[in-house]
Amino acid sequence: MSSNPECVPVIVGVGQLNDRPENPLEGLDSAGLMAQALRLADADAGGGWLNDAGGLAVVQQIAMPALNPCAPRVAEALGVTPERASDTDLPHGDSPVRLLDEAAGRIARGESRVELVTGGEALRTAGARAKAAAAQAGGKAKSALEQATDSVKQGYRQRYGLALPTDVYPLYENALRASLGQTLAEGQADSAAIWSLMSEVAERTPSAWLRRSVSPEEIAQPSADNRPIAHPYTKLMVANSAVNQGAGFIVTSLAEARRRGMDEARLVYVGQGAAAHEPYDFLARANYTSSPSIDVTIRETMARNGLKTEDLAHAELYSCFPCVPKLARRVLGWPLDKPVTVFGGLTFGGGPIANYMSHAIACMVEKLRNGGGKGLLFGNGGYATTNHAMLLSADPLEGAAERQDFDCQHLADELRGEVPALAKDYTGPATLETFTVHYKRDGSPRSGTVVALTPAGERVLALVPPDDSAMIERLTSGAEEPVGMAGEVVAGEDGLAFWRG
Repeated sequence: MSSNPECVPVIVGVGQLNDRPENPLEGLDSAGLMAQALRLADADAGGGWLNDAGGLAVVQQIAMPALNPCAPRVAEALGVTPERASDTDLPHGDSPVRLLDEAAGRIARGESRVELVTGGEALRTAGARAKAAAAQAGGKAKSALEQATDSVKQGYRQRYGLALPTDVYPLYENALRASLGQTLAEGQADSAAIWSLMSEVAERTPSAWLRRSVSPEEIAQPSADNRPIAHPYTKLMVANSAVNQGAGFIVTSLAEARRRGMDEARLVYVGQGAAAHEPYDFLARANYTSSPSIDVTIRETMARNGLKTEDLAHAELYSCFPCVPKLARRVLGWPLDKPVTVFGGLTFGGGPIANYMSHAIACMVEKLRNGGGKGLLFGNGGYATTNHAMLLSADPLEGAAERQDFDCQHLADELRGEVPALAKDYTGPATLETFTVHYKRDGSPRSGTVVALTPAGERVLALVPPDDSAMIERLTSGAEEPVGMAGEVVAGEDGLAFWRG
C-alpha cells in the first residue's frame, strides 16, 4: 500500500471551549462558538492554517435555527474563503466522526491540503433568551429541543408518547436488559457504573462541562436533583444539553505538516472508519435488543485497522443514554470497569446535541499526544439510528493513505432480521415487547408507552394512563420483568389504544 506522505491524513490542531458567562444572555451564539473553536485549533497547530482551508464542514446546530446554515457565517467570522463550506444535513451524533472520515478521504485523494471541521451549540444562551422573551410576553419558554419537536408532524408515534430521543432509547434499554437476563437493579447498576466512571473522567478533563465525580448510588437513585426522566433513566443518565460548547479540528497531510515544521510528536494519524445505520423509522426495526449497524460499524473499523480490543489505549463510545455504550462495549469487548470516554460523556462532558464527538476527537488527540497508543471513536445519532466509528493513532498506520469506503450498510442489512408489520388499529391479546414510562418534572408519571406483539407477530403501540397506578407500578418496580408480559390492547377515546396487563 502507498505510504506517500502527501496522502497520509493527520490531525494537526484541536480546539474546544465552554462559554459560560455569569449572565447566559451574554454568551456566544452557535456560529461564534464554532469560529472560536477553529481559532483555538489553529493556535494549537501553530497558526496559519485557516486561510489555506480547502473545505469547511460544520455540524448542524439546533439552538438558534435562524443561523442555519452556519458554515458561511463561520467562514465570514474567520475571514476565510474555502472552496467548500457546508453544514451536515441533520444534527446526528455521529456527524463529527463522519466529517473527519470525509476530510481524511479528501486529503488522501489529493483533493485538498487543509480541511476544517467544527460544531457548536449555544443552548444555554438560547434558553436564557427564550425565557427572557417569554417573561416579557407573559408566557412560558420552550427549549430548543421542544421547539424542534413541535416542528415534527404529530403522527402515530408521537400520539403514543414517542417524540424525543429520551422517549425512544429507553425502549432499547428495557428490551436489552431483559434479553441479558438482568433484573432491573442489575441493569441500573451497570448503567450507574459506566456513568460514574465517566464522571471521574470529566472531573479530570478541563474542557468538560460538569467537573465532579458522582457515585453509582447517586446516579441510580432518583432524588430531587436526579429526577426520573423516562424509565429506567434518571437525569444523571441522560445527555446534558443545557450547555454552550464548541469544538473543532484541522486535518491535513503528513507532508503538509512536515512542510510547515510541525513537531511530529504532536501529529495524530487518522485510521480507517466504517459506518452503517438502522431504518430511520424506529418502529421498522427487527427488535430493540441489538443493532446490526452498531455491530458492523465497530467490528469493521477494528478489522480494517487490523486491531484487537487489547490494542486500544482508549475508547469513546457514544453515551447519550446507557443503552448505546452498553451495546457498543459488548461488541468491542470493552470491560465494564474501564471508562468508555476520554471527554466525560454527554452527561458530564456536556451534550451539545450533534457536536459531542468533536469534543471527544479533541480529547482523544490530546490523550494520544500525551500518552501514545491508539483510540477508537464511535458516534451514534438520531434514535439509535446512525453510526460511524474510526481509529486515531499516535503512530503511523499501515494503509492509512489508501482510504476505504466507510459505507458498510450492506453488511448491516445482511444481519437484520425480519421486521414486524405495524398494526396500528389492532385490539386484542398481545405480548409486551418493550416499554417505558415518561415522567413530569415533579417526578410523577406522565404516561406509559408499551410496544407489543400480536399473536400474528405484528407490532402495535399502546398507552398506559398515569392514573393506572397498578400498571405503572408493575412496569417500574422491578418486582417482575414486564418484557414478555401477556396483556391486551384495548380501544380507547380518540382512536388511541391502551394496555391492560
